[in-house]
Amino acid sequence: MNGITFAEPLFLYLLIAIPAMIAFYILKQQSVTASLRMPGLQSFAQAGITFRNYLRHILFALRTIALTLLIIVLARPQKTDKFQDISTEGIDIVLTQDISGSMLARDFRPDRLEASKNIATEFISGRPYDRIGLVVFSGESFTQCPLTTDHAVLINLLREIQSGMIEDGTAIGMGLATAVNRIKDSKAKSKVIILLTDGVNNRGEIAPATAAGIAKTFGIRVYTIGVGTQGMAPYPVQTPYGIQYQDMPVEIDEAILQEIAQNTGGKYFRATDNDKLIQVYREIDKLEKSKIDVRQFSRKEEKFLFPAILAFCMLIFEITARNTIFKNLT
Repeated sequence: MNGITFAEPLFLYLLIAIPAMIAFYILKQQSVTASLRMPGLQSFAQAGITFRNYLRHILFALRTIALTLLIIVLARPQKTDKFQDISTEGIDIVLTQDISGSMLARDFRPDRLEASKNIATEFISGRPYDRIGLVVFSGESFTQCPLTTDHAVLINLLREIQSGMIEDGTAIGMGLATAVNRIKDSKAKSKVIILLTDGVNNRGEIAPATAAGIAKTFGIRVYTIGVGTQGMAPYPVQTPYGIQYQDMPVEIDEAILQEIAQNTGGKYFRATDNDKLIQVYREIDKLEKSKIDVRQFSRKEEKFLFPAILAFCMLIFEITARNTIFKNLT
């Protein structure tokens, strides 16, 4: 809803003077007459009022409009944008992202890690009213971004994550435990963890099942995603000639991922390519819809510049015309 308001509305009372000015001008024009005794009117038979005599009234009109605009400028017109600001009652989400070396496999475009980051970014952008955080893990885990509604910062931090940031390995239990620690004290009505991995737990001091039990205790739902095609996939392998890609069997501990999801009231998904991963995030998005309430928010933008410029131009034109074109008539 858009409207114009005034920051200094008392100045608008000065507009009362405008009709008085117009009335005074009309009376003055009617009284400007002169009497002259002449033996006859023949000498004035050809004399007439030129068109320029009528145009001189434009000068008064310009000055009147300029004065009106200046009064409006003094009142400081503002455009007010009022809209409904939607705020969640509360869903908090922690994205838990595997960044192990195997996430560089090329069965996704351009690889598993970049595909996961791109699709997670779309998911974040589609939930502007939720608090979302980011945990990353490989051989160990850490919080890349705490829960926040500043999704621009979150997305930038998501884009910065790379495989090799921390010791390699797949510590699913540690990644889940770190995410639980980040969200357990949340006052949100719904607490969710989305855990994405492409491997088998082989590192860390906390078993995935133990971390899932802790999540259940705090009422946290965990959605697990296994990424990787069926069968073989080109994995990066370090060789004397640098990193090369070799086809290797895809191994995902689907049993433990299903157990985590089942025990916490979540759901397990398998994504075998980019399109399937997009569908997974869309399904999670539908499953976790936030309830909303509405409050009014207004933003004001100053709008005095245009009338000020217009009034200035009118005054300049009026002064110029009065001293040139209508010099002998005023």
